[in-house]
Amino acid sequence: MTDERPDPETADPDAEDAPARDSLFEAPPMGEQERMVEAILFATAEPVTIAELNARMPHGCDAAEAMVHLRKRYEGRGVNVVRVGDAYAVRTAADLGFLMHRETVETRKLSRAAIETLAIIAYHQPATRAEIEEIRGVGVSRGTIDQLLEMEWIRFGRRRMTPGRPVTFVVTQTFLDHFGLESARDLPGLAELRAAGLLESRVPAGAMPVAGDGDVDAEEETEEGQSELFED
Repeated sequence: MTDERPDPETADPDAEDAPARDSLFEAPPMGEQERMVEAILFATAEPVTIAELNARMPHGCDAAEAMVHLRKRYEGRGVNVVRVGDAYAVRTAADLGFLMHRETVETRKLSRAAIETLAIIAYHQPATRAEIEEIRGVGVSRGTIDQLLEMEWIRFGRRRMTPGRPVTFVVTQTFLDHFGLESARDLPGLAELRAAGLLESRVPAGAMPVAGDGDVDAEEETEEGQSELFED
């Protein structure tokens, strides 16, 4: 009869404690994980990524799976869990947006020059300042870029591997969230913009799908460039 007890010299000293150790880090039930994800989304103003959720939740949790269950549970409700880029947020259902109109106040409107600059970046990202100017046919005021950066609707992208290594610009998740887009691929096409009356039937070659011919009024191109972004 052989002795099957482990040899103290070769046995793993942590083997006996493994079950106890694993139980200490046992993940909460999926229903509880779903509640955690729900709580984080409601308490956070900005969209949250799966990686950020996993970092906040207890060890062993699967935020991605919990998100799938949570999104299904909110389907057809007054608020939905929507995807914004690579992150998620709780937003009012699209068909109930009219109920929020009284709480939304629009004090200033983007100028044509600012809209064109933003549209070029959105449709052609990553885009350099030289490319923006080439498409618009006029120079881009520094104030326009600075203001769009301050609004966090655009951000710096990677530098181009060309002479001078010019910086590029891309749209942000804040931009996508503001317009209810999951990604830049969801931007409306030419046919949709024409149908909505937002685009003239005749578009100059190389122009972006926005209204106007790209000309900038003299009063918009101030020395500081700050008045170009907004019109009273």
